[in-house]
Amino acid sequence: MHKTNLISPSLLSRTALEAAPLLLGQTLVRVTEDGEIRCRIIETESYGGAEDQGSHAFGNRRTARTEVMFAAGGIAYVYLIYGMYSCLNVVVGDKDDPQAVLIRAVEPLSGMDEELMWRYRGPVSGKTVGLSNGPGKLCRALRIDRSLNGCSLNQMNKPLRIESGDPVRYLPIVASPRVNIDYAGDYVSKPWRFYIEGNPYVSVKDKHPIPFRQA
Repeated sequence: MHKTNLISPSLLSRTALEAAPLLLGQTLVRVTEDGEIRCRIIETESYGGAEDQGSHAFGNRRTARTEVMFAAGGIAYVYLIYGMYSCLNVVVGDKDDPQAVLIRAVEPLSGMDEELMWRYRGPVSGKTVGLSNGPGKLCRALRIDRSLNGCSLNQMNKPLRIESGDPVRYLPIVASPRVNIDYAGDYVSKPWRFYIEGNPYVSVKDKHPIPFRQA
């Protein structure tokens, strides 16, 4: 039997920069009519509120798309890139402070989870890790789309949730700059991407990652 302990509410109340590394190793669960899919969060990016030039909510920009980011932590923010690929974010922090953590890569926990993910993802060429080693890829593999925008992530009866997983203090976590945010000005080089070093599902491996030390 797997654990069914939901992620701690205190983690979801933290800022994005605090929460992003702590989400690594936690279990993302997607409930479908074909069964539950369980996977380990491998890579995240922090988008830290109104001052972050890389954030959709930079300057407290409130639009139909970003409004969900201004909610209290604990819900999903799902948006489209290139008009076709969904990306999953975990809204964190306090109400009216737009903080979110992008989930960049996940790893299926079992062969059954992987099989179902491939069914939704469809056949692709290349390595097996191509299943979910990127934000758009994992959303296709978990069938996550805009219909889940605003979904609570800390309730057992929802189609998407996060459960407690591996203790963060035992994981080899590293930090590096975020990916594909050339527009972010002074925030381009901030080491606000976090991943489990050595895991094959990491989307982009940095040549000079910074070891992360939990406070």
